[in-house]
Amino acid sequence: MMSNLGSPTDHLATDFAMRFTSTPRGARLARRLVGVRLQEWGIPYGTDAHDNIVLIAAELAANAVRHGHVAGRHFHVRLSLVGSPSRTARIEVSDTRGERVPPRPGELGEPGVGDGGRGLILVSRLAAAWDWHVRGEGPGKTVWAECVTATTSTTTARPSAASR
Repeated sequence: MMSNLGSPTDHLATDFAMRFTSTPRGARLARRLVGVRLQEWGIPYGTDAHDNIVLIAAELAANAVRHGHVAGRHFHVRLSLVGSPSRTARIEVSDTRGERVPPRPGELGEPGVGDGGRGLILVSRLAAAWDWHVRGEGPGKTVWAECVTATTSTTTARPSAASR
């Protein structure tokens, strides 16, 4: 399900896709694997691009589990990295619950004081673009977000707490 064309600096497209159980454990695993793939593709841990993309993936996966869960069905994550030297990361999370759809970009209200309601606001602030569409290959929806990353040569990690 994954293809890696060349090294992280000379590839034209890199893609990772996997299905996860619609549980909090599945959402955690999706987040961790997105982080591992980004590291392998030249977007290192500790950089703003890595952290933002992983946070977006975590929010979308958590939403798929919380709002898109259908008993016995899984959610699907796809991560693509396209372009050179400026690259765009696209994260797509699909679930099989079509009757519960998120608001469109620009329709997000401010979150209340209760639990929840902040995930898509975070996504909208971190992503260059995001939206959702009805799945073409089955029931449900796909929520996607795109982030522009720096080139590999200009991507630098933030100093760790131990080195400060």
